[in-house]
Order: sequence, then C-alpha cells, then structure tokens
Amino acid sequence: MALTKRGHEVFVQTTAGLGSGFTDAEYEAAGASILPSIEATYDKAEMIIKVKEPIEPEYKLIKKDQLLFTYFHFASYKPLTNAMIESGAVCLAYETVELPDRSLPLLVPMSEVAGRMSVQEGAKYLEKPMGGRGVLLGGVPGVAPGKVLVLGGGIVGTEAAKMAAGLGADVTIMDISLPRLRYLNDTMPANVNNVYSNEYNIRQAAKESDLIIGAVLIPGAKAPKLITREMLKTMRPGTVLVDVAVDQGGCIETCTPTTHADPTFVIDDIVHYCVANMPGAVPYTSTLALTNATLPYAIQLADKGWKQACADNQPLSLGLNIVGGKVVYKAVADAFGLDYTPLSDVM
Repeated sequence: MALTKRGHEVFVQTTAGLGSGFTDAEYEAAGASILPSIEATYDKAEMIIKVKEPIEPEYKLIKKDQLLFTYFHFASYKPLTNAMIESGAVCLAYETVELPDRSLPLLVPMSEVAGRMSVQEGAKYLEKPMGGRGVLLGGVPGVAPGKVLVLGGGIVGTEAAKMAAGLGADVTIMDISLPRLRYLNDTMPANVNNVYSNEYNIRQAAKESDLIIGAVLIPGAKAPKLITREMLKTMRPGTVLVDVAVDQGGCIETCTPTTHADPTFVIDDIVHYCVANMPGAVPYTSTLALTNATLPYAIQLADKGWKQACADNQPLSLGLNIVGGKVVYKAVADAFGLDYTPLSDVM
C-alpha cells in the first residue's frame, strides 16, 4: 500500500504470501496486481523484492539491469555469484547495507529472530528423543542448569544469550571486541558470563557446554571456522551445535546447510542443527519484522531509481554487490578470486 499510494505498480506472484499468512485478496486490497506465475512476475517488474536469494530455476528469468533487492549471501555460494554476474542485473543485498556505526539495519530483524530461535531449537534437540544429551537448559531445584556457549556478541549472539538466560541456563558469550564485552557485562543478566574469544577459551568452554551457538558474522564475507572437526571429539555425546552463520558458510567446520524438513545430522555423536533459513520457521513474525526494516529503503529505490537512491544514501549504496556483470563489493570478489570494480566506477 505504501508503494501504490506513491503511484508505483506493485505485482505479487499468486499465493506468494500464503506461507506467511497473507492471502492474494489482502495484497489486492492494498493495491497490488496478482500475477499467475514467477515467470510473469520477473517479466513485468523492474525491481524484484524477495526474502531469500534467487534459486537456480530463477537465474534464467532475471533480466539485464533489473534490480534485485533481497538477501544474497554471495560469499557462501559461487554458482549464485556467477549467475548474477552473467545476468547483468543490479544486485542490492540486504545483508551489506551498513550504517555509519557499522550496524546492519536489514540484517538486524532476521538476526533477532534467528538468535532467539537458536536457543528454542537447541533446547528442543537437547531432548533425548531428538538425539541430545537429555538436558533441560534451566535445570530444576537441586539440579544444575545446562551450559550454553554463544560464539559472537552481535545481534544474533545477544538475542541468543538473552533467551538462554531467560530459560535459566548457565550462559557464556564470547567475542573478540573488548568494548562489546564490556557492554554485555553491563547489560546481561547475572547468569551470563562474557569471555574473550580465542582458540584456547573456545576449546575449554566447548568441552563443558551442552549447547553451542555459532553467531559470528563478517559482513558480506565467509564466517571464520571457530569450532573444528577435531574439537567435536572433546565434547560430550549429545551436545547440540546450532550454526546461525551457515548462510555465510558457517563458523562450525562440520556444519553444512540443512532444511526445516530435515534440520539435523550427527557427526561424532554431536547433533548439528544448520538450517540455512531459520526465520522461515516463523514466517508471519519474520515477514512483518523484515518489512518494517526494508520498506523505507524500497520506497527510496522505487521513487528515485537505484542510482540516485544509492547516491543519496551511503548506507544503501553499500548494499550493492554486483552491478551490470561487475562485482562491486570487495569481500565477494575476494571470496572467489574475482575481479573487483570500485563502486564509483558504476555509479
């Protein structure tokens, strides 16, 4: 409605919102036109707004100079990167839009959801029938609570630590930023301890943890491997690993992307939960949270066109990853040894 009121035509692929709880009729009532297929939607639209990156069947539908505004996570998947280079499209990634304070406003909503869900899912898979150690995170009177290790003190890690603490767990959160650790020390509940992140401290904590949550992000680049295959042998059988960073390649060496339909696998008696789109399990909440953050930027792009919108809004311009066949985000180029083109050359 916000876009149609400004004179823009909005097209929605039929049934696109059903999984999130929104019907075609609701979109029509807001002024959108319903199109019968994904092919028709790509054919008519100048700007495509999505939640997840294009999948292989979509590659051939994307047109030269078409603007795609979505999550891409290019550095974790070379075939997608190559396909978008070949398409000649303008790829503006939610996850690299960056404010002057280094915060990532379009990643925050999904990071908040994923961080909270990581504990919810981790607690479930700690149950014995699910393959875990049979530990109740909060414990009970006379029985010590479970131990949770959170790697990374950003949005995901902070939300995970708060959720785990709220359940009564014994929580340790690690980060390499001393200012961030000081902030967490001042704001977290008493059952959250903060520890400087290095290999020794991670190894020691991993041995005693029941649930380990990987919450490390380097904007636009692959996540570092903080939990190695060799460390698994030091953990207790039934320990659960949740790698929220799997969208960016994962920070747990043994993690590979899984799905909501088949979310876990076991290596060396350690349960791995590596769903690549965790917020997709709560689509109603996730859709509203993401729309709150993306809509102001979408309006700017629709009103001004991508070049002028990005010229006027420096944080938005940092979302540009691939433009007209050129990689303009250095971390993506570095991930695959591709040629890097400075953004100024395409603006």
